[in-house]
Amino acid sequence: MNPKMSSQKSEGWTRMVRKTKRVFKWIIWLFVIFLCGLIYLKFFFTYSEGYRAGLLQKFSSKGVIFKTYEGEMILSSVASTRDIALASEKFLFTVTNKSIVRQFDTLQGSMIIVHYKQKKAPVFWRGDSPYLVDSVKVKR
Repeated sequence: MNPKMSSQKSEGWTRMVRKTKRVFKWIIWLFVIFLCGLIYLKFFFTYSEGYRAGLLQKFSSKGVIFKTYEGEMILSSVASTRDIALASEKFLFTVTNKSIVRQFDTLQGSMIIVHYKQKKAPVFWRGDSPYLVDSVKVKR
């Protein structure tokens, strides 16, 4: 066998291996970037934000390792002359700001308006609900 031919084969093989490694590196980087984008969209991107008004029914601190503040409001779709919720649904939310937590402690049983940001899915250290409340006002 000719030594020149053998070295040409090994050089060609080396180039092909280098190109294959480069392609695999690009594929891995694109996969990592795609995965990071999916995680951001699923857990951190604000999908929706708005206001909800209702009766604050429950507010508590929950969790074994990560303590979070979870609340429950009754949203009334039919108004009545008394503070009674007719034809209602529940709005479950999480509060992450400590200064707002103090406000919620005194508002149980009151009609309130909250501003929330909705994520696509909750993250375990941030709470059980995809709805994150960042402000509260007493409804008059």
